[in-house]
Amino acid sequence: MRAADSHRTLAAFRPKLLDTLPGYTRAHLARDVGAGITVGVVALPLAMAFAIASGLKPEAGLFTAIIAGFLISALGGSRVQIGGPAGAFIVIVYGILERYGLANLIIATAMSGVLLFLMGLFRLGTLIRFIPIAVVIGFTNGIAVLILLSQVKDFLGLELASVPASFFAMLTALGGALHTLNPAALALSVGTLALLIVWQHAMPRLGPQKLPFSGKLSVIPGTIVALALATGVSELLGLPVETIGSRFGGIAASLPAFVWPEFSWSTVRFLLMPALTLALLGAIESLLCARIADGLGTDRPPAGAGAAAREGAGGSTPPDRHDPNQELMAQGIANFVTPFFGGMPATGTIARTVTNAKSGAVSPVAGMVHALTLLAVVLVAAPLASHIPLAALAAILVYVAWNMGEWRAFVQLRQYRLPYRLTLLAVFGLTVIVDLTVAVEVGLIAACLTFIYRISSLSRAEAVSAQDQPALAGQDGLVRAWRLYGALFFGAVKLVEDMEQQLPARALVLDLKNLIYVDSSGVDTLLDLARHCQQRGVRLILCGLQHQPLDIARRSGLLAALPASDVCPDLAGGLAAASAS
Repeated sequence: MRAADSHRTLAAFRPKLLDTLPGYTRAHLARDVGAGITVGVVALPLAMAFAIASGLKPEAGLFTAIIAGFLISALGGSRVQIGGPAGAFIVIVYGILERYGLANLIIATAMSGVLLFLMGLFRLGTLIRFIPIAVVIGFTNGIAVLILLSQVKDFLGLELASVPASFFAMLTALGGALHTLNPAALALSVGTLALLIVWQHAMPRLGPQKLPFSGKLSVIPGTIVALALATGVSELLGLPVETIGSRFGGIAASLPAFVWPEFSWSTVRFLLMPALTLALLGAIESLLCARIADGLGTDRPPAGAGAAAREGAGGSTPPDRHDPNQELMAQGIANFVTPFFGGMPATGTIARTVTNAKSGAVSPVAGMVHALTLLAVVLVAAPLASHIPLAALAAILVYVAWNMGEWRAFVQLRQYRLPYRLTLLAVFGLTVIVDLTVAVEVGLIAACLTFIYRISSLSRAEAVSAQDQPALAGQDGLVRAWRLYGALFFGAVKLVEDMEQQLPARALVLDLKNLIYVDSSGVDTLLDLARHCQQRGVRLILCGLQHQPLDIARRSGLLAALPASDVCPDLAGGLAAASAS
């Protein structure tokens, strides 16, 4: 019995890869290899840019894309999701580095991996969907703004040792360094950004009629084109701009090595909140990305008999839908392993996942190929990365951050009610000015309070009149009846408490047929009402109890506290019993 209960409580560890391999053909492998190579090329500049923006060396992003990308695809619960470093982590990682140092960043990332695995193991993946959209948009836009600000230094080529993590200190430092603006870096950044915008948006609209080779050219990722041209122009013209080589000494063409950080156990307790923030943000990002991936139609190999049997028994999600709990467990393993090999936090990445699906990927094999492609690039072409100008990477991140934000949400705020607007703006403001952790906490609290208020406003008590129920005729002051609607929970118990102030002389009849939910506070209030009625010599009659309200009334002892004759199936029977008393 205990084993069965444990099976229902804990999620089964079954990667989506196992469901896609039965029926897997050479044609599927060819498509996965092509998609994986394409995504690997797209991920190359982004992985380096995210690491540099986070205050790490560029290889940290590459190692993360290789190790975490492989593990998330091999062990995850989505067919085509690509894992790796993400822009959403830039602000958090930079803050942890500045406050606690690299060793504690490794520990915080590993702790977040443990939290993610436990979230998936205990089937908390579906709960992420209950985070209100106002909170998600608020902190997503806030992170986008912070990413934009963090790239001002390299975009303008400012001479600044480091950019502070806090908002006002960042503005002060950037403003004080504006006189060191590098025209060459600015021109290179603007040119790279303009090329990206044209390549990604204008090229597909022109079509082969206006631009003969637009169809073939648009297949090449714009980030690679922009990065290659910016590097070439910088080298040919000998522009005085900072490069990966001048700042970091290049990228080592070697495999990532295991690193055990030197840390003090006394500091680990301070890392719980940063680790929780990394885990929560990683869970949200990865599951939102996985849901988007579900909607990207592509051919796929059959799920196989084993998977079909499990799904028929209700043990898993359909083969074309992601398993949120498996995805969280895979993200947890990846985030626990990667930091000890020089990596940074990882999650599902929307841009690379969409590229993977549109490139024809049919299974997690494509994500594994993407990781191996990056590994080959590191081992073979790492020295070439030394010439990449940081201004070009800053332009790429500005473009990513702009596309990351849901800016239309600000324009559409007038369409929504005040609580939604306040929640979104509060989370956005706190993310930018204070801290992402505080922003999410305040946003969730505000959303919970709003939800409680809304649900309590939907719950109501309605007095039953003699016109509605003739049995009440002539019973004024002797018998009173109420209908309760909605949910009787801690936010709506005042409805019942008010009845204690206006008890009739003989009987109080409550019609609970339209109650959909009663919590422990609600049932305690009903028990208090029953005791109060007994003290006053008033008969309390409950009618129409069913489903969950009936179940909790039994378990709490409410039904045992009342005579069997005072529990009626409907209001008419309750009024008849009250009239006979």
